[in-house]
Amino acid sequence: MRLIIILLCTFSFFNCTKDHNSIPSTNPPVINEPPVVIEEGTKYLALGDSYTIGQSVAVADRYPIQLETQLINDSIIIDTTIIIAKTGWTTSNLKNAIAAANLTDTFELVSLLIGVNNQYQGKPIEEYEIEFAELLQTAINFAGGKKENVFVVSIPDYAYTPFGNGDATISQEIDDFNLINKTITDSVGVSYFDITPISREGLDKPELVASDNLHPSGEQYSRWVDLFYDEVKLKMED
Repeated sequence: MRLIIILLCTFSFFNCTKDHNSIPSTNPPVINEPPVVIEEGTKYLALGDSYTIGQSVAVADRYPIQLETQLINDSIIIDTTIIIAKTGWTTSNLKNAIAAANLTDTFELVSLLIGVNNQYQGKPIEEYEIEFAELLQTAINFAGGKKENVFVVSIPDYAYTPFGNGDATISQEIDDFNLINKTITDSVGVSYFDITPISREGLDKPELVASDNLHPSGEQYSRWVDLFYDEVKLKMED
């Protein structure tokens, strides 16, 4: 029986509602956990923030779980899925959480999607460039050095939600952050999937936005998976 392990998650907005200006702490306490021991089998590790943990959607609608389900339906069995992600996390938070999780296993598939909170919280883009590169190398290390077993997902554009209200400044900044993560990803030869255009249909297609008026809906996550499924499937078949 497959095992889904959700190491870290929360059920609040990635920063705040439109009528509130509070932002979650960017330096949550780091708790050193004992090593996580995983039984032998095919393992998938998903690293990220609210878009990976699937804020405001059912567990089955999270993109890593939809991906896992499709692979299983195609007889590619994922025995263990681990998600290290939490709403509100920046690259710094994710780095700290990975260290605290103390994972020692090698994974047959690793995904990375991070950066929206760096943008939202006004973190220096130079800091993002450094830490994203470090996180991508960490992802490759978790894959046993096999770059072909890793993929990166672009940052969606929350300007195209009722929360973002079509703010062009948000879109430009998301583009700037995505240029960095794509350039770094391409430079090391890791697969990169641009789901941002799908997210930019959100204002015209309300069904692509979750009930919180900010995060993607399960339907939008399904379109993400459809975009990259064939290539990810090939990774698992090789």
